[in-house]
Amino acid sequence: MPGIAGIIGKGNSDINAGPVARMVKAMMHERFYTSGSYSNEQQGVWVGWTSHPKSFAEELPIWNARRDICLIFAGEDFPDPSESKRLSKQGLRLSPGSAQYLVHKYEEQGTQFLSTLNGWFSGVLVDLRKNEVTLFNDRYGLRRLYIHETEDALYFASEAKCLLSVLPGTRRFNPTGLSEYLACGCALRDRTIFAGMSLLPPGSAWKFRNGELAQKGSHFQKSAWENQAPMDAESYYEALWTTFARILPNYLRADSPMAMSLTGGLDGRMIMAWSGARTGQLPCYTFGGPVRDCIDLKLARKVAAACGQPHRVIKVDSRFLKEFPKLSQRAVFISDGAMNVTGSVELFANAQAREIAPIRLTGNYGSEILRRHVAFKADPLREGVFDPELVRGSAAAAETYAAEAKGHPLSFIAFKQVPWFHHSRLTLELSQLIPRSPYLDNELVGLAFRAPHDFAVSKEPSLRLVNDGNPALGKIPTDGGFLLKPTPVLNPLRRLIQDFTMRAEYAYDWGMPQWLARIDNAFAPLQLEKLFLGRHKFYHFRAWYRGALAGYVKDMLLDPRTRQRPYVRGSSLEGMVLSHTSGRGNYTMEIHKILTLELIERELLERHWE
Repeated sequence: MPGIAGIIGKGNSDINAGPVARMVKAMMHERFYTSGSYSNEQQGVWVGWTSHPKSFAEELPIWNARRDICLIFAGEDFPDPSESKRLSKQGLRLSPGSAQYLVHKYEEQGTQFLSTLNGWFSGVLVDLRKNEVTLFNDRYGLRRLYIHETEDALYFASEAKCLLSVLPGTRRFNPTGLSEYLACGCALRDRTIFAGMSLLPPGSAWKFRNGELAQKGSHFQKSAWENQAPMDAESYYEALWTTFARILPNYLRADSPMAMSLTGGLDGRMIMAWSGARTGQLPCYTFGGPVRDCIDLKLARKVAAACGQPHRVIKVDSRFLKEFPKLSQRAVFISDGAMNVTGSVELFANAQAREIAPIRLTGNYGSEILRRHVAFKADPLREGVFDPELVRGSAAAAETYAAEAKGHPLSFIAFKQVPWFHHSRLTLELSQLIPRSPYLDNELVGLAFRAPHDFAVSKEPSLRLVNDGNPALGKIPTDGGFLLKPTPVLNPLRRLIQDFTMRAEYAYDWGMPQWLARIDNAFAPLQLEKLFLGRHKFYHFRAWYRGALAGYVKDMLLDPRTRQRPYVRGSSLEGMVLSHTSGRGNYTMEIHKILTLELIERELLERHWE
């Protein structure tokens, strides 16, 4: 994933240049990346980077006119149109591919300029006038920075593997982070799954002088949004559509080709309704599976056609299954284990999406911000295949989750769920292309904090926004069967059918109870799963683990190395694997977790990094 890595502290280039070069090499996942480095021994900073070609901050480092301020930046900024006009009047080049104006903003405002940035980012600012270095990230912490502190230096990187490559002491699991990861799908708070490694807190601006940490500052406090007065329903909706219509063009500007990742849901449809794209200007694509065209695919075709845009299908098919061993290995490696082996699907599909366009416009985070959808929860491990101590740790993780979920519900989503849970999938997307979503725009999120309670969890504002932007799209039901103006009999029936098929697919996929697995196995020749699979999802690991991927699962999980890991019980593991691959049981989630842990061991902790 394109990002930054470096060392701030005491020392010299003979000591620090080599480790930084190795950290950058660990982030070079694709041949098309660009890379570079900057060092200043006097200021105690050594930093390197990787970038997508023609991206917002490809031309690094960024200097001011007097060359006494240097910026290394990863990510994007989407300034308010009025701010763009103001900077343009000052003669600054403002284009989607230039971050030069950021240094000018620092000259004007100091590090407070970080609070005005609108995007997902991290970076290092070197001010030679003040003999000061600032390490920073965005207010959500979505473009995370892993850190490790020693007596003499702070090591930082966009990817944990960079630190693993140069710090042997981090190449083991952090028991608390591991328990949280297995129970919740991610480590919580500022923890990671690796020993001695944590995350830079969201909205940080840490200042260093002469290589020593002088201040752990921040440039944004979530209370600024939480303490706003709520609006009434109509005032809120009026503000929502005016805000959305104003900010969306910022995300459509690009020097490189852009395409829309489209599903049957509301959030991508809102973008299409208000994009103003000319016929053929915004190509669309949807991920599809091997069984049948899922509901997302069918509806996405209709939405694209109604907007006069071409539409393509990216199939996750037999080629994916053949490449799964390598893809799962790469997905775990690239995401630092944050994404489990199902991330292989994301890696496979997004690599093909890049061939359509290097920038992917998406509706990600829309349901979370505008309808307060909580996408992850705590699910403690069950007794059986996992070590009892780890099972107890997962129960403690559930208590931590419950404590963190208290407070403002949107704060939990924006400042915890987004950087902790959603980061994993973002790493894989970023490794292949440049994803963009308007739903974490500062102004839009700030407004969402003012939503009246009923509107905050309702689909009505989103449905109205689609209909007001493009009435033709408002007539197409969503993947859940929702419409702004439903037909009295037809719409409830449509929603009932969609709900039934969704639940049936869940029951025939990863959610199949053990008793049903035994019955299904008895009727295996009838291939009953074909009646249900593929209607809503385009990948089906329960069936794959007992079919096309059964050999790989056995090779990996019955390997003596895997069976001897301290967090699994070898004898129980063998029984679980044989039960699932024979079709007598369903252990999809356990296989996900143990395959991922084993790949973390082999690809990250036991790798020969030198």
